[in-house]
Amino acid sequence: MSECHGKRALVTGGAGLIGSHVADLLVREGWRVRVLDNLEPQTHRRGRPTWINERVEFIEGDLRDRETIAAALDKIDVIFHQAAYGGYMPEIVKYVHVNSLGTAQMLEVIREKKLSIQKIIVASSQAVYSEGAGICPKHNVVFPPVRPVEQLRRGDWQVHCPICGAITKSAPTPENAPVGGETVYGLTKVDQEKLVLLWGKQVGLPTVALRYSCTYGPRQSIFNPYTGVIAIFCTRLLNNLPPVLYEDGEQTRDFSFVEDIARANLLAAETDELDGLPANVGSGHGTPIREVAEQLSTALKIDIAPEINGEFRPGEMRHLSSDTTRIRAAGYDPHVDLAEGIARYLDWVRAQSDVRDYFSEAAEILRSKGIVHKVQNVSP
Repeated sequence: MSECHGKRALVTGGAGLIGSHVADLLVREGWRVRVLDNLEPQTHRRGRPTWINERVEFIEGDLRDRETIAAALDKIDVIFHQAAYGGYMPEIVKYVHVNSLGTAQMLEVIREKKLSIQKIIVASSQAVYSEGAGICPKHNVVFPPVRPVEQLRRGDWQVHCPICGAITKSAPTPENAPVGGETVYGLTKVDQEKLVLLWGKQVGLPTVALRYSCTYGPRQSIFNPYTGVIAIFCTRLLNNLPPVLYEDGEQTRDFSFVEDIARANLLAAETDELDGLPANVGSGHGTPIREVAEQLSTALKIDIAPEINGEFRPGEMRHLSSDTTRIRAAGYDPHVDLAEGIARYLDWVRAQSDVRDYFSEAAEILRSKGIVHKVQNVSP
């Protein structure tokens, strides 16, 4: 039983992939848990999911509604703020409204009502970084800016040193790397973490921003074609369609199994070592996206080669693995590696009915809105 036995938690976005696993872990550890979720149709196409823990108090409501968030915060000790509008979607206003304004309003309600919140853990993201750290042959560790669209249009996917232009080698990215957010989603995650950390310092409340790497696992929406590369590849393969790789498929991502991410949240609540800080949560290891597609194909026994169409998404980083020194020093130790995590995710997917491909239609929308671009004047 946790030392926090009897504490009362609010998990915003608690019906989603990460939030629901955080809620389950807290319940197991003896917390009293309230969940607030608006059941966003893009993610919860069939309404309230069956996995919501029967021992939580569930409120269906929108974070942006002042009365709803005020009611959800009543008699709460610790907030696990997971609610966000995510992925590569064309809406600008909705990202800012949900993620930035929703978070600001929550903080304002806490202050106005003088609520006795003891700690806030906010879900941030590796999307706050412009590009992962790189090692230049001449200048050692550098933090390159986002690759220019003109470079990507030429089919040059490499990350160049910002000082001399040499090709860099990917290195784990520490928390002191520059943050900016090169997508609307990334920008609003910067907003969320900065609002919470700055506000916490201002009012003297412990706050932590967990910068998640690519999170996957059971309950990752099979309906949302804009977020979660493992889920997207999986639904494509199960419909006998090839996974679509952007760029050349050699870009790398740091993958974290959702139960490990939930453990990081509990750790952040129970230690004071991360208070006032952003902390990367990841495996510390980058895996090429092409390799992920191949692992899924092998595990599913569906032999369909990935497809490369010469397309790319401006603002997307080439390589990112998280330097997890800070959170490991506080006691974090991920338990589930990628092979085991994929196996467990596929067990869950196989149990779902009507796994359809939503990506094809979404890809057309992204092209028409200028979120996905094509290489120009380069022979294949």
